[in-house]
Amino acid sequence: MQDLITITWDMGKGIPLGSFTLRFYQLLFASGFILGYFLMRRFFRREGLPDELLDKLLTYMVISTIVGARLGHVFFYQWDYYSTHPGDILKVWEGGLASHGAAIAIIIGMYLFSKRETGKSTLYILDKVVVTVALAGCLIRLGNFFNSEIYGQKANSMIETVYTDLPRQAILRYWDEEVEDIRFSFEDEYLHSDSISYPIYSMEIDFKKGIDETKTRELVDRHAYYLNGFPDDDRNILIPLTDRSVAYGLKGTAETGLTASFTAYGIPRHPTQLIESLGYLLIFALLYSMYQKGAWKKEGLLFGAFLLTVFGFRFVVEFLKVVQVDAEKGMNYNLGQSLSIPLVLAGTFFIVRALRKPAAT
Repeated sequence: MQDLITITWDMGKGIPLGSFTLRFYQLLFASGFILGYFLMRRFFRREGLPDELLDKLLTYMVISTIVGARLGHVFFYQWDYYSTHPGDILKVWEGGLASHGAAIAIIIGMYLFSKRETGKSTLYILDKVVVTVALAGCLIRLGNFFNSEIYGQKANSMIETVYTDLPRQAILRYWDEEVEDIRFSFEDEYLHSDSISYPIYSMEIDFKKGIDETKTRELVDRHAYYLNGFPDDDRNILIPLTDRSVAYGLKGTAETGLTASFTAYGIPRHPTQLIESLGYLLIFALLYSMYQKGAWKKEGLLFGAFLLTVFGFRFVVEFLKVVQVDAEKGMNYNLGQSLSIPLVLAGTFFIVRALRKPAAT
């Protein structure tokens, strides 16, 4: 196991700016639209289309992406919940976006844009837009990595990742009045079992002033049972217990603030967000290269290549991910894979169709 590279992902979800936190996911999500805007301007100018269309296109794209991604999550993944809590559908800030819903909505949005604003065919517009969408997908998955969400199954790998910010936030959520800070230090050692090797961490909890040793003992044990009790797919730290209690060291005083330190085992996982992000970046490079070589002249070729590569890749990566919603448990193929299949078939259709037709002049 010496060849393992263990990534300890402990960066948090954003940059605190006083009472406001600039979240990395929001920044990367917005960057996808901004970079897409300038890339589309390059395409438009190359093909003699007016810049005035870009602002309208951006409006269609933003609305289609957000509305489609949200409704995709609502209807594809959690309809059982939202059908009884319709008011929560609008709470986009709480998370819950589905790329398949965004893909469907973008196609509809580009159909409306092409008919109302350009007089061009829908495929003519989509062949350009999908190049920018692949780049946006790369940034969005990177945002998911910053959020420590949509991660992979427990496994040792060359780039295995332990998401330590999740257990930190879990404790701070319920014990914020007692806990000041939590730190994880990778010891560069592993606990080897028959099935997996667990990275060993030194975990330190800083308690607020006034918490005495008796209360510290109670809190440390409660924290351990709380984190150990998470379901397998949600557990990222395992704390060993001796005689139903945690063996820990203590420094400081109740007056200055006590610090408890003890051993914790990290749960290594596939960093599927990084795998997808890199995959979409390579797909973007492929589509951009195809565009530069004139593939846009064969209407539908770039759109088909996008559907085939993005959702074909998504289908494969889904095998590495944890179950996202309870409805997926027991499925041979999860919802992400089931929804990808028709898009892969559609992509194949548009590629074959485009190659059979003469190129536009």
